[in-house]
Amino acid sequence: MDVIVRGKNFDVTEALKDHVTRKLSKMDKFFHHDVTAHAMLTVEKEQQTIEVTVPMEGLLLRGEESSPDMYASVDRVVDKLERQYNKYKARIKPRHNADNHAYSDDSQPQDLVRRKTFPRKPMTVDEALLQMDLLGHDFFAFTNAETDTINVVYRRQDGRYGLLEPR
Repeated sequence: MDVIVRGKNFDVTEALKDHVTRKLSKMDKFFHHDVTAHAMLTVEKEQQTIEVTVPMEGLLLRGEESSPDMYASVDRVVDKLERQYNKYKARIKPRHNADNHAYSDDSQPQDLVRRKTFPRKPMTVDEALLQMDLLGHDFFAFTNAETDTINVVYRRQDGRYGLLEPR
């Protein structure tokens, strides 16, 4: 596994870079081909944050952790990524019973409890953000009027907004 470590608001020491690389390289056993993990380390006031993105097999593992100690943040984000990977692996191996209901490896029903439809009225990103706020939701799926593709706007943990759009 290749690991790219970058720092924001500070210079990453060799010891910290080695720690991040060593911890993330333990996940190498999960992948059948070479992957590149991207780690962004940020220091803001007393919070030391690591964001890690690992593209794999058509999806993205992503984790973010903050604490006063960067080494603790690294350890926690690796644990989070391992849980995400195990959850992903459990979901791609569903069993189907005679009624065609999906079950995971431990024979428990999947957690899909509601299906919701929404109108395909094209709107701008600003209109979608307004609609999301009016509904009081943390995310909102919509058809982007500019690109005619399905996009998702969402509220980030820092209170700002994000946009997911297909390539």
